[in-house]
Amino acid sequence: MNQHTYELKRSIPVTGPYDLVVVGGGPAGTVAAIAASRQGAKVLLVEATGNLGGMGTSALVSAWSNLNNGIHSLIGGLFLEVVETLYEQGGLPPDVKPERWTSLRRGTGFNAEHYKRLLDQLCVDSGVELRFFTKAIDVDVDSDKKVIRGVVLHSIEGYSFVEAKTVIDATGDAIISDLCGVDYLQAGRDTLGIMPPTLCSAMAGIDFSRFDRKQQQEPLERAVDEGFFSQPDKHFPGLFRTGLTTAILNAGHLFHTDATSTKSVTEAMIKGRQVAEEYVNFCRTYLDGCEDIEFVTTAAMLGVRESRRIIGEYTLDFDDHKSCRHFPDQIAIYNKQVDIHPYDISEEQYERYYDEFNNHVFEDGEYYGIPYGILVPKGWHNLWVAGRCTSSDIKVNGAIRDQPGCAMMGEAAGTAAVQHLHTGQSAFELDTRQLVETLRENGGNLPQNDLSTTMTTS
Repeated sequence: MNQHTYELKRSIPVTGPYDLVVVGGGPAGTVAAIAASRQGAKVLLVEATGNLGGMGTSALVSAWSNLNNGIHSLIGGLFLEVVETLYEQGGLPPDVKPERWTSLRRGTGFNAEHYKRLLDQLCVDSGVELRFFTKAIDVDVDSDKKVIRGVVLHSIEGYSFVEAKTVIDATGDAIISDLCGVDYLQAGRDTLGIMPPTLCSAMAGIDFSRFDRKQQQEPLERAVDEGFFSQPDKHFPGLFRTGLTTAILNAGHLFHTDATSTKSVTEAMIKGRQVAEEYVNFCRTYLDGCEDIEFVTTAAMLGVRESRRIIGEYTLDFDDHKSCRHFPDQIAIYNKQVDIHPYDISEEQYERYYDEFNNHVFEDGEYYGIPYGILVPKGWHNLWVAGRCTSSDIKVNGAIRDQPGCAMMGEAAGTAAVQHLHTGQSAFELDTRQLVETLRENGGNLPQNDLSTTMTTS
């Protein structure tokens, strides 16, 4: 089959320079932009949708887990500020108290609309320049020197080029890294399968005096056995409370979806809306307290769990994870277990998932470190990656892809970019002692005793 191409040549307006351009306004990118702006950098945050928050808002994955380890909080810095502010402003469910992020090992849902407004305000107050409904479509890069000089954007006004002294790829799918020629691993190409996304939904009208989140799995398996669903999927994350009578529904895997293919994602969105209705009917029929549940909306974006993972200066692996390894250059601490959803509906995959998920559940007080080197594409001077596409093996990626971990990685990336601007230190040669000390000054929860001026490398 012949490959036809079209050569596009344009003269487009140039803006900038910015000290930092962050591409992607999810938890990683938003926190990165705020952190850098608060430290005096001129920051542009580019987001393809009309709001910030990413998976937590546009994808309606409006719940956080693993905020503490049963003894003390794991989060700190800007993300802790976000959680505490949402609580103070009434953006968390009425049954949530501060112990949810200090000592009680339970996740918490949140009001996605409130979260959007808070992130807007934090960006505006810190001086971040926002551009919604804008996509990064190309880069200007010196591949030999591994330096990125700017980003080509497209919006309703057309094309533009933004000069950038530093760039953070917080796209989740490593879009900027791919355009720059960074080496990466891709789900389905370099793995046995693709962890399926889910199209989440918003629900209302739930009677939480009778609903028991712990009693969801048995009715689900009964419904599957009774042929209730068009797809007999036994893995059911379930309903997560977000307000007085509201919840998000995380259910219905969209198997074999490639998040880097527009065709695949389009088909998944269509199927996801159909599957969501089945699960709402299941809730009404099988779950106590959900008889009058109201189906409000499906998300505007897929809840993608994996696509690309860059190859960084360090690759965090399962041995690090299960041994609770700490690093001198760790920029966050976390304790979520491996969570690689079934690749298909076979019994073998469900057994694999539950064995893996329950094989290493961390004890109270345990946690592992997330080192700086997983944020740095190997050998790059002024490019960082934050979020689910950082450098880790597949098992660890299934743990640190959660929103709290992504947000803390974002703050580290934004802080590292400012340090580069002030010192001239390349991303791969950054003084990590200075980085950790700055993060600590800004509230980072980084308890390691030993620090090092150089990062941990693979």
